[in-house]
Amino acid sequence: MDRPILPAFLALALQGILLAGPPTPAGLRLGAFYDGMDVEHHWLKGKHIDWRTGDPDTGKDGKTHCSRFVASACERLGIEILRPPEHGQKNLANAQFDWLASAGTTYGWSAVASPYEAQRLANEGQAVAVVFQNPNRRKSGHIALVRPSDKADTLVQTEGPEIIQAGGTNHASTSVQVGFRRHRGAWVNGERHQVRFYAHPSPRIPGQ
Repeated sequence: MDRPILPAFLALALQGILLAGPPTPAGLRLGAFYDGMDVEHHWLKGKHIDWRTGDPDTGKDGKTHCSRFVASACERLGIEILRPPEHGQKNLANAQFDWLASAGTTYGWSAVASPYEAQRLANEGQAVAVVFQNPNRRKSGHIALVRPSDKADTLVQTEGPEIIQAGGTNHASTSVQVGFRRHRGAWVNGERHQVRFYAHPSPRIPGQ
């Protein structure tokens, strides 16, 4: 009788091989930096905010601020990404999707092949963005940062890497599946997805 063929991630798991691996000391420092941004109390939807601080300021109420949060985090880490004033706040995530695939490569960003690799690189202390472009460019896309995590590889397979995000709901720690759930096709049961991952190898954590 033929033996069943296991999915690659299960075969490796049974061999005791971790695809993502646990956070390294650099990954733990990056995670602490993300926690220090206190995203669950800043960059809140429905408020006009200063994109750098996430605090409310004067102006027309905003909707959600995923792209402004990522822009602020990257600026604090000394990493270039498309941000105000180079691009307006409206539909910035859609524009960041294009920028990461083009101009971003000249600023140190590179495409990441798989969700496992995205989680592994974040665990090693690299800045990793996960981004979805809305097919209707007049509607918003979404972007978040992969945060270091010791989640099991099987969970990375089914629900995606762990992320920190601003958006419809701000999360200091959640999965791609939950964070991108409002965007149809972004993540579908881990089997197929339209999100893209990009990594930058040299974040400079403030104060370190």
